[in-house]
Amino acid sequence: MEIHLKIWRQKNQESKGALKNYTLTEVNPAMSFLEMLDMLNLKLAKKGEQPVEFGHDCREGICGQCGMMINGIAHGPLKNTTTCQLHMRTFKDGDTIYIEPFRAKAFPVIRDLKVDRTGLDAIIAAGGYIAVNTGQAPEANSIPVTHYEAENAFDAAACIGCGACVASCKNASAALFTASKISHFANLPQGKKESAQRTVKMVNRMEELEFGHCTNTEACQVECPQDISVLHIGRMNYEYNKAKLKKKKKL
Repeated sequence: MEIHLKIWRQKNQESKGALKNYTLTEVNPAMSFLEMLDMLNLKLAKKGEQPVEFGHDCREGICGQCGMMINGIAHGPLKNTTTCQLHMRTFKDGDTIYIEPFRAKAFPVIRDLKVDRTGLDAIIAAGGYIAVNTGQAPEANSIPVTHYEAENAFDAAACIGCGACVASCKNASAALFTASKISHFANLPQGKKESAQRTVKMVNRMEELEFGHCTNTEACQVECPQDISVLHIGRMNYEYNKAKLKKKKKL
């Protein structure tokens, strides 16, 4: 396959970036998208040019490091698929592919396609944990959890923190990411005790980091590689309002 690439190149956050043109003439349809970029980088390295910087780690659709915009879509055209699990057979011989970094004020460009997504880590650090006594784990069946609650918790916990929800939202909102972390704990008995404190801290931290507000366009769920439901945002709003009302009553 012959593939024409228009890739965003940017030295750092302060530099002005631009799309650069590249052509690969021997792309195997069985290659993953990242393997195609590896092929390009090998070609550039042999010519003494700077390889294209992009994030990756597991290449198994688990770590969430490979996020990029492909033809204007987070992770590319296939639904519920990460960039590393996207294969070149999805494209046609002679296609032109536009590749850009995730665009969001809270995701500054490090270089080329790689952005700083540590803002998501900061949201988790604000409250995405539970305070428990260490030691031997309790018997699994000693804490009853309904099937409905367990499924909702598992759905929320499937978030890989890739940032596609932020990149696909017109407001660059991290509502789906934050909601998935809050809902994960709120659905389980171990997380209910600190739910109010956790929710307020995480939502406040999200706003401090200048992520945008959710306006319910639901683009985040459409582009989420794990298809995490926007209903978790409703759960986050419920937990947040409940926490605020509880605090107001105490005053």
